[in-house]
Amino acid sequence: MIEEPGVVVAVDVDGVWVATQRKSTCGSCAARMACGQGLLNSLSADNKAHTIKVATDLTLAEGDQVTLGISQQSLLSSALLVYMLPLLVMFVAAFAADYLNAAEPWIIFAALLGFAAGALGVRVGTDRYLDASNLQPVIGKVQQPASLLLKCE
Repeated sequence: MIEEPGVVVAVDVDGVWVATQRKSTCGSCAARMACGQGLLNSLSADNKAHTIKVATDLTLAEGDQVTLGISQQSLLSSALLVYMLPLLVMFVAAFAADYLNAAEPWIIFAALLGFAAGALGVRVGTDRYLDASNLQPVIGKVQQPASLLLKCE
């Protein structure tokens, strides 16, 4: 199970909205000052919280700290689908155009068309299975917010 901490920002009838903050491991890396990825992460303007709706039967309130989890298998299969399907279709289209003795510009066009078709296939596939229960995050742990802990003492 891959876990990510978050904070409940809203409560709905059928679930809660949880905000998570994207983190990079570059802050703890010794080579962060000389690394191109570290430079790109420092220039990134994407410091806002990302919100996701999570269906749950738990009674939660705004401000509760939770841990979201998703299975490693579903993450791996989703990543494989998103990254590999467009590339696979691109190579098949390029090899098919080459097999038909097409000129190089047509092979390049076929590869681009194949990549677009693979990306469209990913889009259709994700729309079809978006609500599958094994692909949805679950709430693993719940902690009281610090403000409530101080009031109880």
